Amino acid sequence: MTMAGLNSNHQKRLTHTVLLSASARITASAISLCLATGTLWAQSPPIRIGVLGDMSGYSMEIGGPGSTLAVRMAIEDHNNKAAGRAIEVLDADMQNKPDLAAQIARRWYDVDKVDVITDLPNTPVALAVAKLGAETKHITLVTEAATTDLTGAQCAPTTVHFADDTNAVASGTAKALSEQGMKSWYFLTADFGFGLSMEASARKVIEASGAKVIGSVRHPLAAADFSSFLLQAQASKADVIALANLGSDTTTAIKQAAEFGISGGPQQVAGLLMLISDIKALGLNVAKGLWVTESFYWSSNEKTRAFAQRFAARNSGKMPTKAHAANYAAVTHYLNAVDAAGTTETKAVMAQMRNLQIDYFGRPAKLRADGRVIYDLDLYRVKAPEQSKGPYDFYDHIRTIKAEEAFLPLGAGGCTLGQ
Repeated sequence: MTMAGLNSNHQKRLTHTVLLSASARITASAISLCLATGTLWAQSPPIRIGVLGDMSGYSMEIGGPGSTLAVRMAIEDHNNKAAGRAIEVLDADMQNKPDLAAQIARRWYDVDKVDVITDLPNTPVALAVAKLGAETKHITLVTEAATTDLTGAQCAPTTVHFADDTNAVASGTAKALSEQGMKSWYFLTADFGFGLSMEASARKVIEASGAKVIGSVRHPLAAADFSSFLLQAQASKADVIALANLGSDTTTAIKQAAEFGISGGPQQVAGLLMLISDIKALGLNVAKGLWVTESFYWSSNEKTRAFAQRFAARNSGKMPTKAHAANYAAVTHYLNAVDAAGTTETKAVMAQMRNLQIDYFGRPAKLRADGRVIYDLDLYRVKAPEQSKGPYDFYDHIRTIKAEEAFLPLGAGGCTLGQ
């Protein structure tokens, strides 16, 4: 072979080597980029929010699927991201069983990597999930259950109680009736945590006003027949037959009281915890004159109306309850706190949740050290049919109940957080 041929072959080998080297560098760079991207993906999974509610039972109209919708709306209004991460929603029906709720919550935490759980309409359920949240360092947003134990004897640094509690509701409805001269009371009380707490809170308000409780009877959850309980209450001749229950139990008892001719007579039937869904179920002919204490009413201001109209358009025309509104506001505040903290780490997010002001549809609110979210409430009277100007125009505003009047003072329930 000539020298020229040797040089030519050598040139080809050099060129081939350079190309291989370049190819190797490109491949190595691509692998490095993929690994780096994979690492970023691993560090930035979606934020997961679990809605644990009553999707088929006696309180499904209060929260139920509407709570999931409210949470989705809060996420959408937050541009579907917080701290640069996408947001996903899981929901489940806990069937008002504390053991089932705890099982679902633990699976969500361990398997599905849920960051925060919201809703929780039943007192034993809320207490069980809040306890698990404290043990596993997960934030619990309680937007339905009303027991003061959540911010009292069983408070936890990871619990946020957004629902107005039994003390707040009693400070409205029970106080208003006592001020109307109703001096003797008889309770129909749901035989579980909420009902007992509601009765205890109302008793304090009633006795402080100079009135007295002359009797009470317990009834099971989701009762179909209240006749025997109502007859006992009627026989007591109490001025007020107070219902320390909620959802379908409240509406069934009020309907049956009307059928027996108790309502409209010398005795007044009062649902201590009533929502707009209850008034809708009763109809104004039956519900007229009832007192209602609410933290949210769809027609209060421009912000409530705007939210309610968007919600109703996606909820078969049904206006949101205060539970739906609380879910929206609580999740919005949580996501704002995640943005401010730049992480979903519980301690950092809780610090921001306490630091940031809460916008409760134009009404300011604040998270206390014991987990209680405090805000003003309103006392309403249900309109007669001829006073209503359209669908869901149910309430006449009586007065605003200031937060310091509605909620127990910090530490009054036995919680030492913030003391």
